[in-house]
Amino acid sequence: MTLDDLRVFVAVCRAGSLSAVARDLGCTQSAVSQHVRRLEKQTGAELLERHARGVVPTEAGRILQTAAADSIAGLDGALRRLDELVRGDSGSVRITTGATTVRHFMSEAVVGFRRRHPRVSLEFQTENSSRSCFDALAADDLDLAWITIGRPVRGIEQRPVMELPWVLAVCADDPLAARPRVEPADLTGIRHIRLPENSASRAHLDAAFAQSGIRIRSDTSVADWDTALLLAELGLGHALVPALPGWRVPGSEGPLRLVPVPALPPLPVGWAVRRWAALSPLARVFADDVARSCTARAARQQ
Repeated sequence: MTLDDLRVFVAVCRAGSLSAVARDLGCTQSAVSQHVRRLEKQTGAELLERHARGVVPTEAGRILQTAAADSIAGLDGALRRLDELVRGDSGSVRITTGATTVRHFMSEAVVGFRRRHPRVSLEFQTENSSRSCFDALAADDLDLAWITIGRPVRGIEQRPVMELPWVLAVCADDPLAARPRVEPADLTGIRHIRLPENSASRAHLDAAFAQSGIRIRSDTSVADWDTALLLAELGLGHALVPALPGWRVPGSEGPLRLVPVPALPPLPVGWAVRRWAALSPLARVFADDVARSCTARAARQQ
């Protein structure tokens, strides 16, 4: 059993396909199968079940996958920290998050971090949901994930940074635009622009609707908050979105208006990591910089 055997096996379990992993590694499917067979021979257990659409781990396979993934992530993190010690103030910080998160939450922190650590590489990997961020964090040699805080996830530590109140984005000539606030009962008549189906923010909002007994009509959905705002500005519907750091609420400039909906429970956002104790010093500094920046921008917003 080698480290390469375990890396390939974990990759196969996540991809659900021997051929997909072979393509990623630039080798043959037979070579990938040999890694798995060596593990099965040494463990004495069948680790994968073959199906028409690919493979899935058996119960024994899931046990080995979990242990191997945790160990590989810890080893990769340790090797990176050793490399940073050798190279001094150089190194890298790798972050996974949504497509618009850097602009809304991290822009000031990124500029400040770059000025203080010019030799450090910042790498951003885009995902389309918190669930995808969790998977990427577990699968790759990533340091941090910026997510919507939710239920506990095995093998992941979540740390809230701030809570975002909800606002209703409407075009300036909408009847709701002049209101100082909107109550949940006022939402029943809106043409709702829904947030991404697999996003934690949509799940959070849908749960609030269900708890309040609110039924909302919707014929439009979007992939991110920025697109929801654009469609609301164009008069194509009403977007319920979190009030992001730096926004002026209530109000806005031009054809878009943001009206507070204080009765809806705020959306918690923050960091997720595999283990805070194992986080590299550079990644910890970057995480703290972003938290301070978000807090400061939120304070200026009030």
